[in-house]
Amino acid sequence: MRKKITVIGAGNVGATAAHCCLRRELGEIVLVDVTGNIPEGKALDLAQAAVLEGHAARVRGTADYADTAGSDIVIITAGVSRKPGMSRDDLLKTNLDIVTRVTAQAAEHSPEALFIIASNPVDVMCGAALQAGHVPCRRIVGLSGVLDAARMRAFIAGYAGVPLEAVQGMVIGEHGEFMVPLPRLASINGIPAPVLLTAGQLEDVRKSTVSGGAGIVSLLGYSAYYAPGMALATMVEALLNDSGNILPCSVYLENRYGARGIFMCVPARLNAQGVEEIIELELDEAEKTALDRSIANIGSNMAKAGLNPA
Repeated sequence: MRKKITVIGAGNVGATAAHCCLRRELGEIVLVDVTGNIPEGKALDLAQAAVLEGHAARVRGTADYADTAGSDIVIITAGVSRKPGMSRDDLLKTNLDIVTRVTAQAAEHSPEALFIIASNPVDVMCGAALQAGHVPCRRIVGLSGVLDAARMRAFIAGYAGVPLEAVQGMVIGEHGEFMVPLPRLASINGIPAPVLLTAGQLEDVRKSTVSGGAGIVSLLGYSAYYAPGMALATMVEALLNDSGNILPCSVYLENRYGARGIFMCVPARLNAQGVEEIIELELDEAEKTALDRSIANIGSNMAKAGLNPA
């Protein structure tokens, strides 16, 4: 049976995610937005692009949540995006209202769906989705580490002078200024990154990863969308294909990594039911301290949003 993927928010990130999912032929796409005829227009554009890309695009645009009924995956990208000088936390109140509303509507029509949250600040928005949709926590994951780790891998590849695909890496913690890149644990064709890069280069990689999104915002005047869209498609593929792939993403933590009752990015094994397993990494003292700052910031933002740990 063909899978059904709903993308809520037809802006740059949502439309790009839809495009990436279509190119990978992951399923039928329903693109939802309340802005005029935007979802219908982008769906038509995507369908016509499919002719040249050589795949069978099944995509429709709508403002009616009834059209999303029976979705296997719901991706939420709706909300305002960052402008230069803004942090992800600055989006808290506006996006909280939006994510709460759209999650409730989507869950009403697709009570068995898996939810991928991309709206920022993503860890808090995952908590909002949990309360709004009454969805089991294992069926909610947030876009964070797949994107952040891709950025880190690109920076490492640049320093090492190797192809991008040679690099593996992990980023944990919040998706924001207190994220915790782990270049110490990165590898280049199986060789630990610290063997090939200097301590100074590894520190530059860490700093560049943390500021990677803000750097794009400062250049464009708005948030990135190519890499986030591809990251979302990667998560969709892992979930729909029941792959068991281990990806860094925001998941619900209960007494793991020193966190309780919050969503935060850690390595998680994904399957068709959502989060199958959470993997705990052995961190050094500096990494633990940095992760504690992430946990504290997420908790502070949860309190500002009026969301209590479940």
